[in-house]
Amino acid sequence: MHPNGVRTHLRRMSEAGLVVRRRSAQPRGRPRDEWAISPTAQPGVEPPRAYGALARWLARAIPATPQRLAEVEATGRLVGRELASSAASPSPRRAIGDQLTALGFQPQVEPEPPERLTCRLRNCPYRDSVRENQAVVCELHRGLVRGMLDQLAPDATLDRFVPHDPDQAGCEIEIGGLAPTPA
Repeated sequence: MHPNGVRTHLRRMSEAGLVVRRRSAQPRGRPRDEWAISPTAQPGVEPPRAYGALARWLARAIPATPQRLAEVEATGRLVGRELASSAASPSPRRAIGDQLTALGFQPQVEPEPPERLTCRLRNCPYRDSVRENQAVVCELHRGLVRGMLDQLAPDATLDRFVPHDPDQAGCEIEIGGLAPTPA
């Protein structure tokens, strides 16, 4: 597509609340535009639900024993590392927020302090699976976050991961020890 056509489509998606525009400072020249999925995007009018049926079936098939939960968390960490390796942002805070947004969690990230990431998830895209087996699904999600940290900020720590009712959402994540992003 011609750049003018791309700009028109991005402007329309921004006006519809599907994407957000950010300015990224460059060492030289004008700031660069970056586009990301809006944390409040609801492209199908409803919050994203991910692969509902498949996830429910898998959650139903995995028993929530300590050994299986450890295996699920380890798998989540592997997947989290894969997700983080494709992150576009050099800032771990932004990269994690962008990944949680892309997964459909609609994170509400607190802006301060820069060495912490504190967020509340406004949507559970796996709510149907959580109803089947909350321990397994939430442990997988905890592993995803830890895997992203392994890749993006190895010295950071997952200080809090508090699941909530999937229909109400509001799960809480707190990460400490993030290095401040250079201005």
